[in-house]
Amino acid sequence: MALEEYRGKRDFARTQEPRGGEKTGGRDPVYVVQRHQARRLHYDLRLEMGGVLRSWAVPKEPPTTEGVKRLAVQVEDHPLDYADFEGVIPEGEYGAGKVEIWDRGTFQALEVEERKIIAKIEGRRLKGEYCLLKLRPRKGQEDVNWLFFKMKG
Repeated sequence: MALEEYRGKRDFARTQEPRGGEKTGGRDPVYVVQRHQARRLHYDLRLEMGGVLRSWAVPKEPPTTEGVKRLAVQVEDHPLDYADFEGVIPEGEYGAGKVEIWDRGTFQALEVEERKIIAKIEGRRLKGEYCLLKLRPRKGQEDVNWLFFKMKG
């Protein structure tokens, strides 16, 4: 499991965040958005892919309607059990602040490419086909910025 970066940023003696273990499949992949009041309020979009939660930080509330585009900055993968995490990450720890589940459900990956992911999301708040489209980085910029939006349906 590719969780070394995730684990390297956390002191599990101080935080209640899950360390991450193996989970069995046999169900639809998990989708979750966590509202994260850290230094700045943002939303963490997470999609279960390849045995981990691929994760993006979305600075503004995720789009519930067509025509609204949001920046989504890719961050380190998280363990699958992070999808159930709610709580307060202690001051001085990476991502310190309150984490609560804003939306959750399942999704179907309709298209997965290196720079594009189309998924049919079945959450309480987000429903329908959504696209994550990777932006080309500007010179000297990290290659982590994506656009997140609801597709016309």
